[in-house]
Amino acid sequence: MNATAHPKLAMRPLLPADVPLVAEIFRASIEELGAEEYNESQRKAWAAAADDEDAFGARLAGQLTLIGTMAGSPIGFASLKAPDEVDMLYVHPAAAGQGVATMLLDALEKLAAARGAGRLIADVSDVAQPFFTRRGFVAQRRNTVAQGDEWLANTTMEKKFAAKEAAR
Repeated sequence: MNATAHPKLAMRPLLPADVPLVAEIFRASIEELGAEEYNESQRKAWAAAADDEDAFGARLAGQLTLIGTMAGSPIGFASLKAPDEVDMLYVHPAAAGQGVATMLLDALEKLAAARGAGRLIADVSDVAQPFFTRRGFVAQRRNTVAQGDEWLANTTMEKKFAAKEAAR
């Protein structure tokens, strides 16, 4: 029997053909994982950022975007917007807690450090804040962001790299 009990996580760059599925991962993550922290109208306004898939795909293509896969299927993605800024990190709810977000964030940290960044910053949803805190990020300030007709709260968080890590 060749069945794998625990399919291996892998990572690769974003491909143009990934955009519809990545947009679905984005929407599903917001809708299901964000339900405890954000009301329905807030989640709908937030998820609407992926309604124009061409614009959403262009946003991701203009950044360093990595796709996390399990058994070859995309289950999450993360993007580095600037040398030291995480723009997006989303995992499909069915794959939450299986290590894909950790794998993706580890990769972004290594890439940022290799490019000479001394830190990594991210505007983190209330849902993701505990994850980022466990990964060594520290809250810097609270934000209120307009999304359509809704207001959403998030927190800017920062992780400073050790001098030798930033010098790599």
